[in-house]
Amino acid sequence: MSFGDRIKSLRIEKDWTQEYVCKKLNISSGALSRYETGMYEPKSLELVKDFANLFGVSTDYLLGKSDIRNPEKVDIDDVNVAFSSGIKGLNDTNKAIIKSTIEALLAKQEKDDKDKK
Repeated sequence: MSFGDRIKSLRIEKDWTQEYVCKKLNISSGALSRYETGMYEPKSLELVKDFANLFGVSTDYLLGKSDIRNPEKVDIDDVNVAFSSGIKGLNDTNKAIIKSTIEALLAKQEKDDKDKK
């Protein structure tokens, strides 16, 4: 997906109007329309960052460099997504082992946090 496709999809997903996004980013409706249709690409990194912050996604996601919206919030149930960005060649058994290890660590951390209170 292109930058324009991503911002339009995110805007619709959030049920935001173009006017709302324009007001939040201080851009014209014409500019937003041209971004969404792919006629224009943002000229500044700051604008890309502003879009990313507004929609709560990474700049890499907006620019089509990743399909992970927010790397800090990768769903543990989608281990394949986590592996797609760097660890190659693991079979399903090893992926399941890593997934269960992460789940156990998170459960232990949650228990430790409760015990501290």
